[in-house]
This record gives sequence, structure tokens and C-alpha cells, in this order.
Amino acid sequence: MRREPTPRVGYVVKRYPRFSETFIVNEILAHEAAGLPVDIFSLYPPNDTHFQDTLSLVKAPVTYLTAEGVRALDFWSAIEGAAHVVPAIWQSLEAARGQEARVVYQAARLAAAVRQRGITHLHAHFATMPAQVARLAARWAGITFSITAHAKDIYHDSVTTDALRALLRDASGVVTVSDYNARYLVDTIGVDASRLHRIYNGLDLDRFDVALRSDRHPTILAVGRFVPKKGFDVLLDACALLVRDGARFTCRLVGGGSEEGSLRARATALGLEQVVQFDGPLPQREVMAALREATVFAAPCVVAEDGDRDGLPTVLVEAMALGTPCVATDVVGIPELVRHRETGLLVPPQDAPALAVALRALLEGPALRLQLATDARALIEAAFDVRRNAALVRALFQAAPAASPIAMAS
Repeated sequence: MRREPTPRVGYVVKRYPRFSETFIVNEILAHEAAGLPVDIFSLYPPNDTHFQDTLSLVKAPVTYLTAEGVRALDFWSAIEGAAHVVPAIWQSLEAARGQEARVVYQAARLAAAVRQRGITHLHAHFATMPAQVARLAARWAGITFSITAHAKDIYHDSVTTDALRALLRDASGVVTVSDYNARYLVDTIGVDASRLHRIYNGLDLDRFDVALRSDRHPTILAVGRFVPKKGFDVLLDACALLVRDGARFTCRLVGGGSEEGSLRARATALGLEQVVQFDGPLPQREVMAALREATVFAAPCVVAEDGDRDGLPTVLVEAMALGTPCVATDVVGIPELVRHRETGLLVPPQDAPALAVALRALLEGPALRLQLATDARALIEAAFDVRRNAALVRALFQAAPAASPIAMAS
């Protein structure tokens, strides 16, 4: 009897590791725990200073497909090298028409690695360059590929609707991380609903022991990159209103990014030097400790002028898992997680007065904090367990159709 080969999946990402992308590490660890061999392919090297504590648990080998500084000679050498194990690459160079040279170079290297390692399926996180490279490499290597679409790769002004539609159409399956995204992809982009799967990013809940306490020091915590879509400027305005009205609290901003200078200047202009502290990026264990100690977690997300927005922030899921009550805005998929007065409080984006009212309700309302935190943890356990959600992703891999006969014939 012919024995079927053991499935092996290649994950294609833009940068690995990346501190803000804990969901990718969580997903890979869940696959490995279930016995699925995984290889990681990163288009760029890491550029963060802090990483997830769980990173050391990942067994998957990491291959960097860096294309920076590649010369024409290197480009054609990569094509020639790939052709030794993927002869069909010469027959199907037409598939690379219109692609950037670095995408073609990286896809050639990836296709060769796929054949050499016996990888049976590629999965790309983000429907941008990782998915473009995975699509071309899968075509050449004669395997299938799938995509997880998040937010910036769907909504940013730089996204071309026709290009996104074609990319998602060619995938054997598409995952997205919220019902909001799924509706948009079906109604606006035209993705076939039968090929679209809403699967929430999950957490390993064994690492998130809930602490439902009512005696926390009055602290507002916000965690994330200092970029416009996080809405931290609105949070500072809300803090100024709270101070004006006599509230006593500390606000911690954890993270860094392009907006740090303007946020610090705004805090100074609002007279918040004694109230707001900028903690910079912190290791994951310190972020989790801060989440456990905070009275309220704030996620005042907005839709930026360039269309960038958060799909469903992982740190918001983490806060709820740890028993920290949350205030967030009703944008994109957040209301699927933060259900107003059930699992948290929701306010309109860019509304500092409403944000201040909600923050004060939690700072000064221990009974409300306990009720929201209890129900939030129950929701996380029901819908955001990484073992269950990663199993749904694996089912998508297994359901992918057979490989391309043209490429396999080689």
C-alpha cells in the first residue's frame, strides 16, 4: 500500500520574529503541539528589540528570503538554482508577469525549499507581499497555498481592490480574523463566501491565569505601537478631562513608534507629566504583568487617514483573558470581542469625553469591573482558545485541493 507523505506546512511572513505579531507564534506553537511539522519563511530579518517569551518554544526552522541588495546575477542564479529541483519554473515564468523582481527572487528560493523539504502547503499571514511570494512559489512547486488576511492588508489606501481580489481568488482558502472583515471581503472585494473562514486569533489560555481582583491601584494601561490607528492621542485628551474632573489615577503607555514624539509633546501641553508615563517597549512577560496590575485597559482605536486600522488587537484579547476590564472603540471587529456592558465598555472613536466617562466608570466601579471581567474571560475561553482555532486552520490546510498537475509532472 502506498503511504501518504506526512503533511508539512510552510508559514510565509514579512518579518520573523515580530513583537507585535504574537498571534503567529501562538498559532505555530499550537500546530507543533498537535504534531504538524512547520517551516517558517521570512521575507525580511527582524528589526524589533523585544520578542515574545514563548519564541524559544518554537521548533520550526526559520529561513530568511531577504532580497535586499540582490543583483541581476543573484536573481538569475536563484532562478537557475530553483530549476534544478523545480524544472517547471521555466514553463511557468509567465505566472511572474507584473511582479516585482524581489517577489520573483524570493518565490524562486521558496519554491526550491518547498521541493527539497517536502513541504505540502504554504500559508501566508497578511495578503500583501508574503501572500504574493507564497502564491508564485506554490504555483512553481506544484502545491497549494492559503492566506490569513488581517486589517492593513485589506483596508489601507495602498491596497488595490482588483489585485487583492485576484490574490484571494487564487488561494485554496482564505482566513480572516473577524466577522467584520469577512463581510467586507465578500461584499466589497467579491470573495466567494464558501472559501472564506472567520477564525479568531487565539491564545494559549494555560498561560493566562485570570485574576479577578477589585483592589487594584487606579491605573489605565494602553499597549501598542505609537501609530495613528491606536488612538493614543485621544486617550491623552481623555486623561486631561479626567484630571480636570478630579479623578486620581496613573496612565501607562507601553510601546514605541513614529508618533512617540508628538504624543510626548501632547502630554506635556496638556499638563499630564505627573499622570502619564511612557514605558517604552517591554518584554512580553512585563506586558502581561502590567495587564494583571492595571485597573482598566484602554484600546481607543481609530481608522487612520490612510485607511489603516486594527482588525482585532491581540493585546485586547490578552487583557480580557487576564481579567482586566477593557474600554475600546466600536471600530472594525472590536465589538465582536468587547460587547458593550457585557464584556467591556465601547465608545465611539475620536470621542475623548465619552472615553473619559467610560474610563472613570471602571476606575471607580469595582462591581462593574468584576462583572465585565468575569464575562469577558468566559468569552475568551469560548471563542479564542488557540488550540481549537488552530485546529480549524489545519482543517483548511487538509481540505486544500490536490497540487497542480503541470508542476507535479516535472
